[in-house]
Amino acid sequence: MAYRQFEVESTEEQPERAVLVGVDRGDLDWPLEESLAELERLVNTAGAEVVGSISQRMETPNPRTFIGPGKADELAALVQRLDVNLVVFDDELTPSQQSNLEKLLGKPVKVIDRTALILDIFALHATTKEGRLQVRLAQNQYLYPRLRGMWSHLASNRMGGGVGSRFGEGESQLEVDRRLVRKRISRIRNELKDVAQSRATQRKSRKDGSIFRIALAGYTNAGKSSLMNRLTGAQVLAYDKLFATLDSTTRRLELDAGPCVTLTDTVGFIQKLPTSLVESFHSTLEEIREADLILLVVDTSSPQRDQQVKAVREVLGQIEAAKIETVLVYNKIDLCGEGELAHLAQLEPEAAFVSAVTGEGSQELLERITQAVLARDPLVEVLIPYAQGRFVQMAHERAHVEHEEYREDGTFMRLRIPAPVLPSFAPFATGKDALAYAHVGKSDEELDEMAGI
Repeated sequence: MAYRQFEVESTEEQPERAVLVGVDRGDLDWPLEESLAELERLVNTAGAEVVGSISQRMETPNPRTFIGPGKADELAALVQRLDVNLVVFDDELTPSQQSNLEKLLGKPVKVIDRTALILDIFALHATTKEGRLQVRLAQNQYLYPRLRGMWSHLASNRMGGGVGSRFGEGESQLEVDRRLVRKRISRIRNELKDVAQSRATQRKSRKDGSIFRIALAGYTNAGKSSLMNRLTGAQVLAYDKLFATLDSTTRRLELDAGPCVTLTDTVGFIQKLPTSLVESFHSTLEEIREADLILLVVDTSSPQRDQQVKAVREVLGQIEAAKIETVLVYNKIDLCGEGELAHLAQLEPEAAFVSAVTGEGSQELLERITQAVLARDPLVEVLIPYAQGRFVQMAHERAHVEHEEYREDGTFMRLRIPAPVLPSFAPFATGKDALAYAHVGKSDEELDEMAGI
């Protein structure tokens, strides 16, 4: 007796099929084709599959459907033909535009924009409590103005006219949900304040301890985490994915010369970065604002590297970090030709060129960092009496000792002293340093007394 064979259906979840939609408004800084290519990478990172795209050139987006009516009908036909269940717009949609498009395309097609997509990716990659709180805050801020559309199906089921019909079931549910979201936003903000205070305390201890702080900033997937691993020997997560790193990580960086240095890896930036994310990640981005030096890491192999640098500098401006000393670091030079690198070196003579993968250029970068560290701290000569030996120990712990010798009247040292520590050594300064630094840490009355007033 022959047995009939049956096909076993796969239980593996199939990726969503997505169509991308973009509008070209003549922005030459970031061509639409390149922006859509980046959007496709974002969609892939979120776990969906791009099966098509559609675009339109127009000066101003349509207030009802973002794209024009004819192009919207073309999109509906494309969605039907390709069996699409996800439509992703390259720009942020208003709640009404999103609602109108979902009505036009029908269920089960989801319509989202770049902001919602980035929020979804952030939710996937957030691992620490702070990271998850920051993502949840941004998600709820994004959700709040879009609640009306979620209850429109209830509003359409209102019964009759007359008294009571002006407050439909959907409207009352809408107000309840708005209240819940507002409470949720308030609660998350309070939790983030507690986390931010803890982070601020850690930053303060590093600052008071005269530690030179370096922050890695750059476009997402520029190789910041890989560079941190190369420079510090850390084992920070480093994947070839967009937004692989969300939670800032700080590691000690050992230099041949100079005081203690920390290196902090931060969240990557992207063009059209949602404002809500910049606000939500305030405490994480504070690591950049509080830095003594920023290493702006660039993917040298990217065709959009110039636009990416511009996008990062714009975000640095938003968080008031544009005035901090910055070194441009071109990473992934192992993927570029010598001619291209020589041309870049002519355009950016002050930039550093490295490969986090091969290690090429990393020693030169460390020397650049050392120069920046030493340039911050003044060179001071001190003579510490033997009875004050604890200051010799402090010098070794909190300053950089360039020279040390024992004399009859005490320990002579030539030090690079960070500004926060300088008042402690001012009484021991010798020669011209005694005149230059004698006023450090003194009150107005003490200065008057020293001057004989």
